[in-house]
Amino acid sequence: MDKVDMTYSELIGNTTISTKEKITVFLSEVKALIKIGIVNSNLITAITGFLVAIALTNASFSNHWGTFLLMIIGSALVIAGGCIMNNWYDVDIDPKMSRTKKRPTVTGFFSLRAVLIMGIVVSSLGLAVLMFTTWYAALFAFIGWFGYVVLYTMWSKRRYTLNTAIGSLSGAMPPMIGWAAVDPSFHVVPLIMFLIMFIWQTPHFLALAMKKKEEYKAAGVPMLPVVKGMGITKRQINVYIACLLPLPLFLLPTLGLTFTIVATILNIAWLVIGFIGLFTEKDMKWANLVFIFSLNYLTILFPLMIIVTLPIFN
Repeated sequence: MDKVDMTYSELIGNTTISTKEKITVFLSEVKALIKIGIVNSNLITAITGFLVAIALTNASFSNHWGTFLLMIIGSALVIAGGCIMNNWYDVDIDPKMSRTKKRPTVTGFFSLRAVLIMGIVVSSLGLAVLMFTTWYAALFAFIGWFGYVVLYTMWSKRRYTLNTAIGSLSGAMPPMIGWAAVDPSFHVVPLIMFLIMFIWQTPHFLALAMKKKEEYKAAGVPMLPVVKGMGITKRQINVYIACLLPLPLFLLPTLGLTFTIVATILNIAWLVIGFIGLFTEKDMKWANLVFIFSLNYLTILFPLMIIVTLPIFN
């Protein structure tokens, strides 16, 4: 029997496999269960919110390093908990898609009962940890968890083409969590971070949906390309990208001219790429370009927010 086809109990009880191999397999399955890529990418925006809040409120990081660790641990646990719950709920449709058919809930490595318990415990523990920062941070984390698990996974994903926009609520919360852990009062910067993340997710995931159209169709998930076709999907991608254009201007007074110029260039470049899609028939090639650019967009934009708040820029 291949190690990847074993259940957890079979792996532990197998005397022909070394302890090191067992640990490696176990960690690999845990990473798949919590969707480690999603956890890491969301932590980047949460860390950005935290560090930018430190800089713009003239706080001292040395006085907040404990809060920083609690924010990272709590956020990671809440995000991981939400992903575990998503895997638990989607176990019936995940086998129909190539990118999800090897998840430990599908292969049976972890029992569904164990996964459900893990999801509840990990999520609750994360919220409890965040309560030691500020209750606003915990509240934002809960809203994000609820948006992903209940509003997206359980309610809209299998019913509406707007599932992507609804699910975007959860992905937009991490910078709010990071900021609120330092300063729970209202500020325009975390609001714009939220809007950037909320708007960014739809063109990002619609491009992915175009690439995986047949898999979503087989799984019965009503993604826009499946239900309405490629034409309207490409138009919607352009609409959302266009909505990003004015947002850097709101950050000019706080993050400065360098950030505003770079962010505006990124927005215009993405919109140009999106506009090209309206006149091309190579939909898959274009969707892949939009998807890759969306990843580079965040990779540049959020670290830049931290960089421009460093003392060298002030």
